[in-house]
Amino acid sequence: MKVHRNMTVRLTTALACAGLMCGLNGCRHKRPQLPVLPPVLAPVPLETPPVSEEQPMIPAPVVELPPVPIAAAAASPRRERRRIVPKTSAAAPEEAAPEPMPDTVAIGELTAGGAADPQAQQEDANLISSIEKRLNALPARTVRRQRTQINKIRNFWQQAREALNSGDVEGAKTLATKAKLLLDDLERQGGGGE
Repeated sequence: MKVHRNMTVRLTTALACAGLMCGLNGCRHKRPQLPVLPPVLAPVPLETPPVSEEQPMIPAPVVELPPVPIAAAAASPRRERRRIVPKTSAAAPEEAAPEPMPDTVAIGELTAGGAADPQAQQEDANLISSIEKRLNALPARTVRRQRTQINKIRNFWQQAREALNSGDVEGAKTLATKAKLLLDDLERQGGGGE
């Protein structure tokens, strides 16, 4: 009897809750109708605001831009091709004295230059080698994220190696310095210290 009474109470409670829910929700199929506005058939004239002649003129701001950097021409310097000099007979061991520079050479004109300084060559070789080591030490994640920047660095580094191998010490130094500065910038931005 106790089980029967317990079931009856549960059933009654469930029916009461269902009835309350239906009563609180109301009828869903009856929605309030919005009043329909009559259509506008006559054109409505637009008013333009009056233009006053005393409108304040705002002066244009003066913007001082920095000079445009020009690095494209310095990125790939032109190099002279090596000329193959035919060997003279072995009977003339003495070398001809170099011709003196003419007085008419303009200031700033490029010359072939003399023999490269061995110390400068060694410094450039060390710089190129240190750049290679730093590039190889970069984490793979950085290489993937900064691919464009690293490709630029590798390009300058490769050109510097080629210039040094061809005897162009100044060109090698310039290109290696560019690669080093770009690599320093990459590491300063946090690309190399992960």
